[in-house]
Amino acid sequence: MERLKNLKHAGNKVMFNNLQFTEQLRHNIYDAIQKDEEKDEDILITVLQLLMQPRTGFTLLCKLRSRGFRKFENNEGFLYTLLHELEKKEWIETEWSTDHVKQYIISQKGKKMLHKAEKQSHSSSISLKNLIKGEMLYE
Repeated sequence: MERLKNLKHAGNKVMFNNLQFTEQLRHNIYDAIQKDEEKDEDILITVLQLLMQPRTGFTLLCKLRSRGFRKFENNEGFLYTLLHELEKKEWIETEWSTDHVKQYIISQKGKKMLHKAEKQSHSSSISLKNLIKGEMLYE
């Protein structure tokens, strides 16, 4: 075990000693990170897909996290704002379970929107900002 620790320390001295981040490399890394951001349309489609079954907001948040979406990290309230807007647009409905827990489920109108969004996801862009502002999409 001690030999592995020594190997690691020796490797750090040799391998990373001359490592330098040029401005160009920093710029390239920043661009790669920006391109990797979650797309609003992917989040919206995923939310609607996940709501094919009744789910609580907390369960939905956990499912989104498990799929790699981090947009709602430290801002869970934004998810509930999104759910409220989807409910106002009649894309989702709420129901109360027998143990008095509010659950969300996709509506018939939401299923139509989801089908259209899935078809157009490569050619169009859905913006959560537009949704929150009240603009109707795909109609």
